[in-house]
Amino acid sequence: MKRLFFILLLSGVGLCHAQSPTHLTTDLLEHTDRVFLDGYPSGLSLAELGTAVERYQLTEIRNARPSLGWVVHSDRPNTLQTAYRILVASSPELLAKDDADLWDSGRTESGNSVSVRYGGEPLQPSTVYYWKVKTWDSHGVESPYSQVRSFVTAAQLDGVTARYPLQVTDEYPVRTASLGEDCVLLDFGKDAFGRLKVTLSSEKETDTVTVRLGETLRDGRIDRQPAGTIRYAEYRLPLSAGTHTYIVKIRPDRRNTDVTAGAGAAKPILMPDYTGEVLPFRYCELERARPVQAVRQTVHYPFNDAAARFHSSDTVLNQVWELCKYSVRATSFAGVYVDGDRERIPYEADALINQLCHYTADREYAIARYSHEYLIHCPTWPTEWIMQSVLMAWTDYLYTGNLSSLQRYYDDLKAKSLTGLKESNGLISTRTGKVTPELLQAIHLSGNFGDIVDWPQQGILGLGKNEPGEADGFVFTDYNTVVNAYHYEALRTVSLIAGALGNAADEALYAGEAQRVREQINRLLFDPKKGYYIDGIGAGHSSLHANMFPLAFGIPPAKHVKSICEYMRTRGLACSVYGSQFLLDAVYNAHDAAYGLQLLASTGERSWYNMIRVGSTISLEAWDNKYKPNQDWNHIWGAAALNLIARKLMGIEPAEPGFAKIRIKPQPATLRQAAILVPSIRGDIRVSFDNRPGEVFMLEVDIPANATAEVWLPRASKKYRLTVDGAPRKGTVNGDFVITEAGSGKHVFVIE
Repeated sequence: MKRLFFILLLSGVGLCHAQSPTHLTTDLLEHTDRVFLDGYPSGLSLAELGTAVERYQLTEIRNARPSLGWVVHSDRPNTLQTAYRILVASSPELLAKDDADLWDSGRTESGNSVSVRYGGEPLQPSTVYYWKVKTWDSHGVESPYSQVRSFVTAAQLDGVTARYPLQVTDEYPVRTASLGEDCVLLDFGKDAFGRLKVTLSSEKETDTVTVRLGETLRDGRIDRQPAGTIRYAEYRLPLSAGTHTYIVKIRPDRRNTDVTAGAGAAKPILMPDYTGEVLPFRYCELERARPVQAVRQTVHYPFNDAAARFHSSDTVLNQVWELCKYSVRATSFAGVYVDGDRERIPYEADALINQLCHYTADREYAIARYSHEYLIHCPTWPTEWIMQSVLMAWTDYLYTGNLSSLQRYYDDLKAKSLTGLKESNGLISTRTGKVTPELLQAIHLSGNFGDIVDWPQQGILGLGKNEPGEADGFVFTDYNTVVNAYHYEALRTVSLIAGALGNAADEALYAGEAQRVREQINRLLFDPKKGYYIDGIGAGHSSLHANMFPLAFGIPPAKHVKSICEYMRTRGLACSVYGSQFLLDAVYNAHDAAYGLQLLASTGERSWYNMIRVGSTISLEAWDNKYKPNQDWNHIWGAAALNLIARKLMGIEPAEPGFAKIRIKPQPATLRQAAILVPSIRGDIRVSFDNRPGEVFMLEVDIPANATAEVWLPRASKKYRLTVDGAPRKGTVNGDFVITEAGSGKHVFVIE
């Protein structure tokens, strides 16, 4: 069975000797030559744009010196790129003769295949360009040139991150049910954002059909009074005699379309004219009509459903993966990461989880970068979320290997570490008078801000005063453990960013500041008698959050990790779906794999499986309606399990920026078998394992060319025998793991 999993993931993958580079990207975008007509992909080429009379959309590169990237291929193991040659020209005819009138890099000795800066004269606005690349590798093999890729520049080359236009996909009902005479229920199978196009016949000159759209059912009909912000809408559609096709125009909701409301910078994201307004719905009722055909015109950011796959011996885990993966596609309808349909506002907390999940589900990086950079200048009010901008910036670099965003926003990122809030005790506080107009201006925030810990909190958003909310009874004080854990992580991350940018002075400065904050957190906020952290200075209470965030960020000394984990187990999932991202990060970082698997595959009320059980096909804003009475059923921050399965259970993360080195550190606990395909900037990564706890663990990997891997194998005892591709190997012991190295290609590791 294990080999079947792996064979299924490997199917269709066959590399030829000296294969040309593929997946060419310009400023992280691969499909720069695609032209859309009102959201639908077309056969129009960039060269034909001048003759097009239709309303078209396309990707416009907004950089005069874009970054170019590609995926290297080889059928030989342990392959690294040693050189490349890039040709950029004004016409494909020149490239066909291996000529370049704009830039010929010549043979350039370099292993960089993810972010090579265009080196010719600055590109001009509103111009179509063409390029191709060839490579040399560590086996002395010269590849053929790649296929030619084209792109067009924008009218204004302002350096703003480019992204794809939104795509429209026609989707059809998977089930039709009669609800009585002249009334029918259509089920599209999954919830999605879109509008309805329906073909109807009428014998009358004046006739009217009632159209109902909704996300959930009650007693076999669309629920007309759903709880929270679960959507329902009703329309009256006038008909003409004969057979005609109608589009139901979705009414805008003032809550998520009024950009003039409120004083803050956070505003709803509006839908473009070419898609029109959309509504999330799965079901459609047509009263007094029998449709000839019904189509949901679903709006989403371009998405490759086949880019990632996962299957395991745990059926619950498999369903959770599919729910969360689909959620990435479905919630991308705005072209920017937003919080859901209720507000359609970008929030850092949603965007960070969305970023990690999108990287897991598709080889796509531009929408994450665009969303992150949007939030630099349009931040939201929570203290911790402002600092999440720093984390998103570094995550972008780790997954892409592209420095341009870090360079452009470096000063903003330093400000968002919130060093301006530091007090004499070394910690930061929003409650001691340090929130000045100058600080607010530096972080681009309109209005004040404050600590959030988790959401919702006690007594708000429909929760009564005696209902605890999702912060596990957190006691807010002037010096908040969660906020200062974030501050430590932001400082540590700014130090890493400074190092990547070659700023040694700032690298040392921020590393030193981070270390001092860590020492003060452990001195002032850790209770040695309890063996875990308190909520803040002066608080006797110890919440799950006060412990999971420090553990997720690596703050506790190793000697305290066990007692913190033991305490966290007593609290269970006493956090929101947002908080679960950091809880599971903490659990797996502490190598408590059995508890991690228990939480991911839980079927309890507070679980990802419960989202499926209640009838949703997109991740929820909360574990259940009762935990957030105004919740919606289309919230990406509820999909954290997707990236947690890939990053923590299967253990696939970048060990070096741009996946130059891949860390593969599976933590299977009792899971018998699993196989995964995860896309990366360097190509597809495949991992499968067969696990017999206490006996033998077999791991099969396929590493893309021009990358290496650091492989961590769980060991059951101090004595072990390790073989790699059938040959004995010693490895390096690190706790309950044995670490070894691997080059590109397929490898089999067996530890027993």
